Amino acid sequence: MKKTLVVLLVLALSAVAFAYDDKKDKDTNKAEDRIEASGTVLDEIESAPDTGIPEEVLASAECVAVVPSLLKGGFIVAARYGRGVASCRTPTGWSAPAFIYTSGGSVGFQIGGQAIDLVMLIMNKDGLRNLLSSKFQLGADASVAAGPVGRHAAADTDWKMRAQVLTYSRARGAFAGISLAGAVIKQDKDATREFYGRMVPFKTSLTGKVEAPKTAYPFLNVLAKWAQKAADKDKPAEAPKPADTAKPAEKQN
Repeated sequence: MKKTLVVLLVLALSAVAFAYDDKKDKDTNKAEDRIEASGTVLDEIESAPDTGIPEEVLASAECVAVVPSLLKGGFIVAARYGRGVASCRTPTGWSAPAFIYTSGGSVGFQIGGQAIDLVMLIMNKDGLRNLLSSKFQLGADASVAAGPVGRHAAADTDWKMRAQVLTYSRARGAFAGISLAGAVIKQDKDATREFYGRMVPFKTSLTGKVEAPKTAYPFLNVLAKWAQKAADKDKPAEAPKPADTAKPAEKQN
């Protein structure tokens, strides 16, 4: 009986996911809309006073991914489903966006459903290699942890060593770190073809081998703005230059 209930619940959640996917394709969640929504989510999170992603963390991230309105739901079995965009640092700035699809589930005592905004930071080269593979599982292929929250990360935290991926969520205005162990991240091929007019592999877009179209700017401009602010705050203040004590040269007659 219990197994039957679990199977029925999983099938029901899958049906919701497919219906949600179909609605987004036919309604407002086209690739360009997802770009704009991701930029809005990141800007709102970082604009909130005394909350958001610590500047030290954002300044250290290799890549940033945003999944606006990730759908969560479940009764005993919790499911996650969402689509978003990612960009990575390159020698010339932030890369053209890659479109991602995230799905996965975890057993837990959760009842009801809600939409959340999800932010993932890929913190090192190992995490970047996993992302470039176009499909990986958090907690299995890449270590994952809930990210620290606030304007500054506490000096005694070990966020630099803990995980390849730090994850955050925002629901009903509250922003916090979240663990997404078990979630699978893979390339959204349909959105990629829609946006670029052809198939562009993760490795091509995220390493700067394709130019970002202007329609990517609503996300990339926001990302560049906050990443630059974080980098500027992370720089040590310049020491004041010593005053010039030399006497002015005497005028010659």
